[in-house]
Amino acid sequence: MGTVDGQPDSAGEVTSFEFVDGPRLELDQLLGQLVNRAEDVMAAQGRLRGLLSANRVIISELDLPSVLRHIVEAACQLVRARYGALGVLAPDGSLEEFITVGIDAPATQLIGELPSGKGLLGAVIDDASPIRLAVMSADNRSVGFPAHHPPMTSFLGVPIRVRDVVFGNLYLTEAASGQFSVEDEELVTALAATAGITIENARLFEQSHRKQDWLHASTQITRQLLTPGGEEPLALIASRTREIADADIVTVVLPTSAGDRLMIEVASGERAEEFVGFSYPVQNTLVGAAFVSGQPVLMNDATVDTTYTVHLAESLTIGPVMVLPLVGAQRMRGALVVGRLHGRHRFDDADLDMATTFANQAALALEMADARADQQRMVLLEDRDRIARDLHDHVIQRLFAAGLGVQSVATALADDPHSERLSGVVSEVDDTIRQIRTSIFQLRGQLGPEMASVRSRLLAVVAEVTPVLGFEPHVRFDGPIDSLVPEAIVDDIAAVVREALTNVARHAHATDVEVELSGSQTRVTIRIVDNGVGLGDTDRRSGLANLRSRAEQYNGALLLEPAPPGRAPTGTGTSLTWTIPLS
Repeated sequence: MGTVDGQPDSAGEVTSFEFVDGPRLELDQLLGQLVNRAEDVMAAQGRLRGLLSANRVIISELDLPSVLRHIVEAACQLVRARYGALGVLAPDGSLEEFITVGIDAPATQLIGELPSGKGLLGAVIDDASPIRLAVMSADNRSVGFPAHHPPMTSFLGVPIRVRDVVFGNLYLTEAASGQFSVEDEELVTALAATAGITIENARLFEQSHRKQDWLHASTQITRQLLTPGGEEPLALIASRTREIADADIVTVVLPTSAGDRLMIEVASGERAEEFVGFSYPVQNTLVGAAFVSGQPVLMNDATVDTTYTVHLAESLTIGPVMVLPLVGAQRMRGALVVGRLHGRHRFDDADLDMATTFANQAALALEMADARADQQRMVLLEDRDRIARDLHDHVIQRLFAAGLGVQSVATALADDPHSERLSGVVSEVDDTIRQIRTSIFQLRGQLGPEMASVRSRLLAVVAEVTPVLGFEPHVRFDGPIDSLVPEAIVDDIAAVVREALTNVARHAHATDVEVELSGSQTRVTIRIVDNGVGLGDTDRRSGLANLRSRAEQYNGALLLEPAPPGRAPTGTGTSLTWTIPLS
């Protein structure tokens, strides 16, 4: 130890003092530095523990919406940020979804519309690299906040990548320490890397479940189509597609026999009844494009993309749309049109791939069902032809001969009071002959609509709608229908009868319906009379507008009026007359 000179004491001796300031000061400094470093190590250790805890939180879920919210909450806790958000990017680079933490629901409603990716949020999107600011308003990229938005000063934005593609961005504001540090940025960047892996796993998990649902639906449809008495095939396909695709509306569109127009055969979902029976041209439509290419078509937003006309926009504000062709062995059977309302999530490539596989299997199931039905129909045709031939060659001829005999007796007894009764018997015989002829046409069903007569097509439509009505309508034919009606309007006649009977089933609450198709050299007339509750509010029924439109395109007319007196004992009843000229 060093010493210094001192003063003599009372004994005359000089006292020595130890030199303590220099060595002790150095030791205190070293101890202070050691303590500071230990505190830094402990703080770093605490941050790493926080990062590990945050990682455990975000990897504990496989439900994608839950994963996204856990990521924001974990990031806020990790760097002690008051507010946090995660913006999910759309394919065009804008924000498709914006998940917030720290702002309650009432405040969110006051703020109004969510950010679209401008200002600093857009800078993180464009740069795809972290941005850290002590004062947001000092940056020239800042565009301020909307009304009722809480004040925010410090800012940290970090991109989240999934397989080297930016999925979205983490936005954190209002650090508890006043501003975010370099260490905060590193921790959030590390958290974002784990988040990217977790998001990818959640996506794959979600896709696997959706694929399982699509496969299950395909199996169910095939089983239903091949089961006698199963649900109507197209209706089943539409309803299952809407359920699994999380769609708002699904329609099944079929081509008409002429090939230049499309018709909605079945609809499921929002305002479905307004779409059934709707017809429109093939040209410049999204379904027409799918028909021409034979490939599925995806449209992200029908309100923005006007390249093709989307028929769903006639009654709904449609955003994302998928069109899935139903390709048969020899022809295009039709198409599935799947739509979501504007503002909902768009369909992605995985949705399109899975739905296309489902549509292909559904088309195959329809082919198999048709083949089985054809086989069963062939078994019945011979017996039906034999019965129809016997009715025509024997029963009708004998009735006709009997009618002539009675008529001759009535003529001979012109002044006899019984003559009028005999004339009535002749009329009854004539009416019976007409009914038998109708039964003959019903027995002689054809193998397909392309080979069917007008009578057979109408009878097929009536048979199709009968389960919906709950009873069988009475059908009459008047005149040489098959020789008078041009082939070009057969589809329209079938569609009119289908739409009219469907309206009766949905709105009339009827227990009896008569359908009459009559023809002459100048016009064709369809008359449908029910005993239901009456006309009601017809202005809101788009189905009637479709019927009127079909008539007007041939310079014809649609007439709605109360049923004839006595026709509807429990209500006023309705008479619908659809007439078009033939020359």
